[in-house]
Amino acid sequence: MGTRKVDAVVIGAGPGGYVCAIRLAQLGVETLCIEKDNWGGVCLNVGCIPSKALITAAKRYEGLSELAAMGIDAPGDATIDMAKMQDWKQAIVAKLTGGIAQLLKANGADMLLGDATLTGPGKLTVKTADGKVNIQAKHIVLATGSRPIEIPGFSYADQRIMDSTKALAIDTIPEKTVVIGGGYIGLELGSVLNKLGSKVTVVEMADQLLPGFDPEVVKVIARKLKRAKVDVKLNAKALGWEEGKKSASVQIETKKGKESIDADAILVTVGRFPNTENLGLEKLGVQMDGRFVRIDKAGRTNVDGLYAIGDVAGNPMLAHKASHEGEVVAEVIAGHDVQNEAKTVPAVVFTDPEIATAGLQENEAKAAGFDIKVGKVPFAAIGRALTTGHTDGFIKVVLDAADDRVLGVTIVGDHASDLISEAALAVEMDAEALDIGLTIHPHPTLGEGVMEATKAALGEAIHIVNR
Repeated sequence: MGTRKVDAVVIGAGPGGYVCAIRLAQLGVETLCIEKDNWGGVCLNVGCIPSKALITAAKRYEGLSELAAMGIDAPGDATIDMAKMQDWKQAIVAKLTGGIAQLLKANGADMLLGDATLTGPGKLTVKTADGKVNIQAKHIVLATGSRPIEIPGFSYADQRIMDSTKALAIDTIPEKTVVIGGGYIGLELGSVLNKLGSKVTVVEMADQLLPGFDPEVVKVIARKLKRAKVDVKLNAKALGWEEGKKSASVQIETKKGKESIDADAILVTVGRFPNTENLGLEKLGVQMDGRFVRIDKAGRTNVDGLYAIGDVAGNPMLAHKASHEGEVVAEVIAGHDVQNEAKTVPAVVFTDPEIATAGLQENEAKAAGFDIKVGKVPFAAIGRALTTGHTDGFIKVVLDAADDRVLGVTIVGDHASDLISEAALAVEMDAEALDIGLTIHPHPTLGEGVMEATKAALGEAIHIVNR
């Protein structure tokens, strides 16, 4: 068996890998992209895209109950056809993943389906459906992503136990669901099940949902969950579960003692592991930071010609962070003097309402020792929000009191995911408050709230009373 030689190999075709491979090809580097399962990786196939499709469907279904207040009479009860919903979701996935393959080809990157293992410096073996392929490359990029963590006593092999992948493929709505883990994945998917008719209980070990987020944000989400009749157990540990005659029983332990919760399905969302095992990293002496591959600002590992991007290269495990790192590494491989100097990686949680952050949250800025100014505008004070009927939440801008520089923006409310990009740009460019405040924002829009919150931090807001 011969050895195939290329300039660069990218292992993994998720939002980090395929972006890196495309950019490499655009830069004239002979590139081979290797994917183990599906083009587009977890994000496009069983993550970001399908979850947001189901979140949208669930919100539209719930939104039918809001029509009467607007004077719209929709006679008859709406019904849910999960088979059709899944077909609709999969059609979106198929369109996007097919588009990834076309983009790779159109840009001149070669593709190979198989399981890759590093065998030496610049060398790897790929197990394909047609046998093994040996490859030699000057540059190798690890973009192998991550997978859900499995906790003791809750095996994903059991029919009742779901990880995020299984939850996104359900064909029937469980009557009762226990969600173990009150982070963003658990609350996103738990809210979908709740809106579609399941009685949901969330079990979280920490003393608040969404650990690490601004407590004021969490209060907004907690209130909405309570109104939706989602039961939340904080400071609670899942001990195990037992099969019953008709449903399962989940045992948890709280400060009050042990209790059992009935469940037809158990969704485990306690985090993700980077896929760094079985790649041959130990043989090459690749330096690690725990389970993550250690890299410098250019994406290089300590092994010459070996790079890492995305989930395997450290937190935050976010698709857009992986894509950015992929482009940086492609430029580095092409010989350009580039490194990752991003000041912020914006984060979005598609709960109801949505959460989005860029830069430092108020609690993080205080912990970092900044003297700060804070401006906050509730969605209830934004005209456009009133016209949509969705007024939960607020926009908060945090400034450095020393120079009025924008340290961060936190948004909890409708379309927070769409509003945060302006904030990310402000943080990235070291904008001062007046850079946003003196920018004319169109009316009536939700984006006006970002301008108003910035002015509020300066004591110059018009539509709310200044502090």
